[in-house]
Amino acid sequence: MSSSDRRLFLLSGLAALAGCGFSPVYAPGGGGAALTGRIEIADPDTRAGFLLTQELEGRLGRAAGARYLLTPAISLRKQGVSIDRSNITLRVNLLGRVDYTLRDRQTDEIVTRGTVDNFSGYSTFDTPVATQAAERDAEARLMSMLADQLLTRLAASVRDLPQ
Repeated sequence: MSSSDRRLFLLSGLAALAGCGFSPVYAPGGGGAALTGRIEIADPDTRAGFLLTQELEGRLGRAAGARYLLTPAISLRKQGVSIDRSNITLRVNLLGRVDYTLRDRQTDEIVTRGTVDNFSGYSTFDTPVATQAAERDAEARLMSMLADQLLTRLAASVRDLPQ
């Protein structure tokens, strides 16, 4: 395929997306902009919950008393993925799942709900202090990834939130 054919193919693909109503999520009027400052996140009760709330509020803004309440339920699980001959785990995956519900406080109706999941890994073959630090870092990375996924799902599913 020649260079000009590729450009024509790419431009026709972009034109098709524009024709079907494609618009950037964080553009003015996009789904992402509609979320900013309008969603309060339920109070966390764990370190993972605090990290997730921190990530979400960093992107959405802190909105105490907002019309919409996001309630995330986090579950974490460790899975050994590398074990040596003496049965010592050298690498662990931290598997995370967030079941979330976005509720309209005025009508008490569920606007949307869903689940996101991901994983992060860390090594355990160093000192106990280093292993604990690696685990905490993996948890922070995982909460950041889950926050990204959750916000992407929200932006895609709630385009026109009532004021």
